[in-house]
Order: sequence, then C-alpha cells, then structure tokens
Amino acid sequence: MLPQELIRRKRDGASLKREDVKEFIAGLTSGSVSEGQVAAFAMAVFFRGMSREEAVGLTLAMRDSGTVLQWDLPGPVVDKHSSGGIGDNLSLMLAPMLAACGCYVPMISGRGLGHTGGTLDKLDSIPGYATQPGLELFRRATREAGCAIIGQTVDLAPADKRLYGIRDVTATVESVPLITASILSKKLAAGLGHLVLDVKMGSGAFMTRMADAEELAESLVDVANGAGLPTTALITDMSEPLAPCAGNALEVAHACEFLLGRRGDPRVMDITLALGAELLLSAGIDSDTTAGRARLAATLSSGKAAEHFERMVQVLGGPKGFLSNHQTLLAPAPIIRPVHGDEEGFVSSIRTRELGLAVIELGGGRRVASDVIDHRVGLSGLLGKGVHVDRTQPLCLIHAADEASFNKAADIVKSAYVIGERTGESATILARITG
Repeated sequence: MLPQELIRRKRDGASLKREDVKEFIAGLTSGSVSEGQVAAFAMAVFFRGMSREEAVGLTLAMRDSGTVLQWDLPGPVVDKHSSGGIGDNLSLMLAPMLAACGCYVPMISGRGLGHTGGTLDKLDSIPGYATQPGLELFRRATREAGCAIIGQTVDLAPADKRLYGIRDVTATVESVPLITASILSKKLAAGLGHLVLDVKMGSGAFMTRMADAEELAESLVDVANGAGLPTTALITDMSEPLAPCAGNALEVAHACEFLLGRRGDPRVMDITLALGAELLLSAGIDSDTTAGRARLAATLSSGKAAEHFERMVQVLGGPKGFLSNHQTLLAPAPIIRPVHGDEEGFVSSIRTRELGLAVIELGGGRRVASDVIDHRVGLSGLLGKGVHVDRTQPLCLIHAADEASFNKAADIVKSAYVIGERTGESATILARITG
C-alpha cells in the first residue's frame, strides 16, 4: 500500500491491516517514507486512535525494524518499565535484586524526559560506566552479572527512534497507542519473557489523573500480552517524590545505600518489592506475591543483590568496588545547603513536578536535547507528606553548582511545598492491571 493511502485510511477512521503497517514502518526505517508522511501518520493516529489489533501490529513492526535478541540462559528473562517520576531510582535496586533471585534482566532504559529523571543519566554519574555498549558487551553483562542496564542501541527498534523524534516536534507525543508501541517495541526487541510496568499517577507524573493512568496501563498490558509477552502493571503514587532525593548522582548514592542495607525508605521498599514480586509470580519462581516479596527482601539482607549490582557496574566499565566506595567516587556539588520553608506546620501536599523543574534549573536535567547534564546537582533529604516543618527542619538540601542556580532552585522548592494541616498517609500502590 502507498504510504499516503495508509495515512488516508487512518485519517478517515478505518482499521489498518498488519501487513500494511509493517510495510509503512519498514519505509520509515529505510527512509523511503518521508518525514512529512510520518508526521501525518502520527497525527492521524493521535486523533483517530488505534484498536488493540492495530496497536499490536504497530508494536511488532517497530520491534522487527532492527535486531531482536534471543537468549539462551538458565533462568527467566524479565524486565520492568516505569512511566517516570521524581526520585524514581527503582531500576537500580530492582534489577540486581531480581538477578539474585535467579532472573536475568536485560534492561533498556531512557534518559530524562521533561521534568522526570532518566535512569541512563543517573548511571552516567558512575565513572567509566558504559550506558551505550555494543550488543556483545550487553549480552556479556547480562550473562555474567544477571542484569545490565543500558540505553537503546542503534540495533534495537530503530524505527522507534525516528518516529519519536518526529512525534516530539509535531505535538503527537501524548498519543496512547504511539506511547504503547514506543515502550513495548524496545522491550520486545530485548527478547523478554516477562514484563512488569510501573505507571505513575500524581502531581509528579505525566499522568496526573487516575483515568489517564488506567488508560495507559490497560493499553500497555493488552498490547504486550497480545504480542506474546506476559505483562502486568501497577499504578503507583507519584504525589510526592518516591526516594527522598532527586538528581543523578544523589539517586545513585541512595540506591547504593539501599542495596547495602543502610536505607529502607518505606515507599521505595513497598513498590520495589511489589514490582519484583509480580515478575517472580509471572516467571513461575514463586506461587504468590507474598512469597516473592520475601524472596526479594532476602536478597538485600544477604547482600546478594549488592553483589550483582557491583558485578554489573564492573563489567560495564565502572570502577571495581564502586558500591562500597560510592561516597568518594561520586563527585559532590560545590554548594550543599538547606532550604527552609517560610511557615510552620505539616506538609499537606507537594507540587512534585516543580521539584523536577528545580533539578533542571540546577543543571541536572535538559531544557533541550543537546544540553550537558551536571550529575552532581539535585535535591536530597526531601520531606514527604505529613512531616512537620519548622525553622529547624529544612524542606531539603540543595546541591548546586553556583549561588545563582541555588537561589532559583530554593524559590521553586519553597513554592512546591504546601504547608498546612496534617494529612493521612496515601497508598503507594493504587491499582493492579492484568491482561
């Protein structure tokens, strides 16, 4: 089918045949379909949507636009994906915890997007760590360490990279079918056997309404299962930062302390164990999620998860003994000072997205794709909802490169915290979506 005919059919609300979508995506990859045609296709999907069958076809076509990995390993191949939030460093802990349970985790992660941090930017703060290795090193790290967290290579789902770049400049990023195909094509290309999704909802998430989070979670789960990948999703709370920090090196340091057993933040622990237990259940390692949570928790107390993380860092080029020496190996910011609120009371709510913008103001995120990130900067000791605030209790510590950025970030942080009456604790896991 001619590209313009496929675009016309979708524009007019007709269903697209899988073979026609595959041909269109092949043209997108080879360049025989023009940028204007790709933009028109994205806009047609944005307004007309896609059926489950169409979305499965698009996802598989994008998966097949490059290399699809095959694994011959003595355990299940699993992964987790998060829709992004503030202080969301769970991948750094969960991947080695799953590896310590006998799983293999070839995790393809992304960079920061908008106000949210990216796992690859966090790992770039580790000296020498190769976030963009070749496929052979990716395979070796997965095999030897049980987990490898890297960025998308040119070999895996290359159609996604071109399509996303065009969506980004044509106001079509928010299309649920296109988001679904973008996420899942890379996961399917990684050769996974089981997947769990962490869809964030709240003031720090892309989905601020429960209905939108449910729509995305259901689309992802339906299409993944339709493409042959057993998948469940948890909708989790992002009305406050997940970890008590935001910023690349700071979140790596927090993950190190967590794996070493020196931190056990309740919200971080709850969601990490819940996501991991879903995968252990799906993979048949445990018969229920209660047993899965216990198995995962044991990898922390035994030190096994820490060993797998250490091995992953070393195989991918990071320093030997990074975990136990992270405090000296992660570069500190020149300025580290507290910021206090202007009134006394309890943290009643947090405009969590604003905290992500404060990190960008400090230089820890990107305004445009070409920006160079300062991995040292960010926020630590972030207060959660319900905590009492007075003149002695700072809202957080700001890690800044200079006085100007410190002052701008301090103003943003103070405006993000709403001080008032004490509120009850909010649930961390809001819903579970199954296929």
